[in-house]
Amino acid sequence: MGDAPDIIWLRPERPARGPRPAYSRAQIVEAAIRVADHEGLDAASMRRVAKEIGAGTMSLYRYIPRREDLIELMVDAALGELDLPERPSGDWRADLTLLAHGLRAVSLRHPWLTRLPQTRRVFGPNALRMLEFGGGTLDGRGLSIDEMMTLFGIFNGYVDGFVRAEVSWAEEERRTGMDRDQWMAYTSPYVHQILAGGRHPVFSKVVIEARQPHMDPEARFEYGLGLILDTIAASIPAPSGQAS
Repeated sequence: MGDAPDIIWLRPERPARGPRPAYSRAQIVEAAIRVADHEGLDAASMRRVAKEIGAGTMSLYRYIPRREDLIELMVDAALGELDLPERPSGDWRADLTLLAHGLRAVSLRHPWLTRLPQTRRVFGPNALRMLEFGGGTLDGRGLSIDEMMTLFGIFNGYVDGFVRAEVSWAEEERRTGMDRDQWMAYTSPYVHQILAGGRHPVFSKVVIEARQPHMDPEARFEYGLGLILDTIAASIPAPSGQAS
């Protein structure tokens, strides 16, 4: 066996020996989040964060060895803003609705979260709290652990995908000065050409019948979330003695 993996959650915040640290991890992470919120994730370099707190760049590595570790800490600190009860209430639909809106709000406050890949994340304490709450809403309902993971993954995938698209739209609006309605008006001559051709019936239905493109983001989010929760409900076995 080799050395233990170099994972930030396995490292003590304070070394066993040496002078008392001048900063805490929390102070460094708070500074990094401030930078990322205002200037983007790429701006939150170790050098920039050190400048933000008035420290030397190399001194930061005593507290957080790698920038990858800093990002892990930033993500977990952001998830710490979720206002969740200690345990699920028993009403899984209400609890997942609460979690969905909480995750969306956190990502809208910290848009850099939507720029991070969802793979190979190491669960920190706040991510574990979120998982225990969210997964716990479906625990004990006759689902196997694999079914629970899949359904919770569908739920998370919907929230993450919606917010990533929402943040991207907002960034494009700032960049171009053109909101969604203006974009639809700008592209309408091309859209009408497609409709007139009659070769794309599904696209035509989207343009002519769909309500979602005309909803505000909150209504669109609620609409899709309702369908996701209905899908989860259909997958939960009926209690013994009741028809499914």
